[in-house]
Amino acid sequence: MGVNGILPVERQHRIKSLIRDRKHVKISELSEQLGVSEMTIHRDLKPLIKEGFAVKTFGGVTFNLQGSHPNSETDTCIICQHEIKERLAYRLVLPDNKIEMACCAHCGLIRHQQLAGQVVQAICHDFLKSTTISAACAWYVMDTSIHIGCCQPQVLTFERKEHAEKFVQGFGGKVYPFDEAVNVMNEKMNSQLQKN
Repeated sequence: MGVNGILPVERQHRIKSLIRDRKHVKISELSEQLGVSEMTIHRDLKPLIKEGFAVKTFGGVTFNLQGSHPNSETDTCIICQHEIKERLAYRLVLPDNKIEMACCAHCGLIRHQQLAGQVVQAICHDFLKSTTISAACAWYVMDTSIHIGCCQPQVLTFERKEHAEKFVQGFGGKVYPFDEAVNVMNEKMNSQLQKN
């Protein structure tokens, strides 16, 4: 018997079920829900990640709908072909069980626009905490003086509006909710194309 009377195999089945149902789960939530340490959860997740059932994200795991990412083999962005750095990565889950990866929110928003409503779910990272968040619920900062070394015009994502606003107070820029951010990015890219 394992911790709390649950066999490790049974616990792994419960973890698998939670990941499948929720699509993204934090390690801390799994630990709390199953009454075991985060280290135990990490051990339980290793085979699930290795078999391609789940993908490790900052502080959690995401259900891998197709078994493996189409562009994780090359680790390049679906839009600009830049190398994907996990801290800035933007994942788009599509209805045909395909997951596309963008190197940052800039490319993620462009891809959203291109897919015109086909995205089932998207996940990005909170710029301050590096935790994964729903892209649809995120707050987007554009035109800030901070340069993160990715695509231009750069876009930073925040889980909380207050954090985004405080960031803007210190480093400039403007805060947008998801729908506005998609439209603003589209306008910015169109005006850049007209200049060139």
